[in-house]
Amino acid sequence: MSSVEVLIVGGGPSGAACAWRLRQHGVECLILDQQQFPRVKLCAGWITPQVVRDLALAPEDYPGGLTKYRALWISIWGVRFRLPTQQYAIRRCEFDDWLLRRSGVPVQVHRVRRIERRNGMFVVDGAFTGKYLVGAGGTRCPVYRTLFQEGSPRHRDSLIVTLEQEFPYAYTDPRCQLWFLEDGLPGYAWYVPKANGIVNVGIGAKLSPLRARGDTLRRHWRAFLDKLDRRGLVHGYSYQPRGHVYYSRQQEPRVRLGNALIVGDAVGLATLNMGEGIGPAVRSGLLAAEAIMSNSDYDISSIPRLSLLPSLRYRARQRV
Repeated sequence: MSSVEVLIVGGGPSGAACAWRLRQHGVECLILDQQQFPRVKLCAGWITPQVVRDLALAPEDYPGGLTKYRALWISIWGVRFRLPTQQYAIRRCEFDDWLLRRSGVPVQVHRVRRIERRNGMFVVDGAFTGKYLVGAGGTRCPVYRTLFQEGSPRHRDSLIVTLEQEFPYAYTDPRCQLWFLEDGLPGYAWYVPKANGIVNVGIGAKLSPLRARGDTLRRHWRAFLDKLDRRGLVHGYSYQPRGHVYYSRQQEPRVRLGNALIVGDAVGLATLNMGEGIGPAVRSGLLAAEAIMSNSDYDISSIPRLSLLPSLRYRARQRV
């Protein structure tokens, strides 16, 4: 049986960030993930300067494709404007693999099925033990399901559904473009051109209002593809989109039970206005690591609930 101080279930950004910080301070940990990295991960792949700072990432040293945007082109209810800002785009298959390897923490490919508590330790499938257990396994995290779900259920009104695809394409428009609340979509759509001739396009929406009016995400997907074609952004591509689900920021979620902590999408931390998940995931992983190392409270209140707030406030002042 393998025994460490901290068992981390999930090797995505929240788990890798937590492991990275723990290892910096000499804490022995092990990451369990059901998939071998690199792996395909559906995501627009947007990271902010705060993520870059949190991870002490020097963009010029990052080995994968990294695109820097000095502005976003945004449309809200058909009102279109240019938002000056500084943002980055990455490919999750590259970024997650790099972040996991950089952590320097051992990784075991293992699908977690059973979590027990014995003599003050967490035991996973009779094979792995740890004094601390960090749930970083995303929306379907087994740590959340086993230990947190009953006492801290997620709100169905916060459930976000998506359809998206990332693919090689010889794009001619290098601008990152976002459309909010158009054509009755209770969410937004995106066109994100990336380094090395890669494009990510997709839509995300709250499921509850879609169901309430008998609408479907597929209908909005077809309308979005028509928009991409009309605007000359993507022509003649044969799409095979995939979907995933996650939760936007929850109201006062329970994030710690004794020595068990949950981070990232296992909590439901995506921002309320843009569904940004990488930044909150990384920040929660670092906060969890700090709580473990200092034996202090694990408090996520400092993680922003909204994305791009300073830039949007600046834009609003310009329009007054």
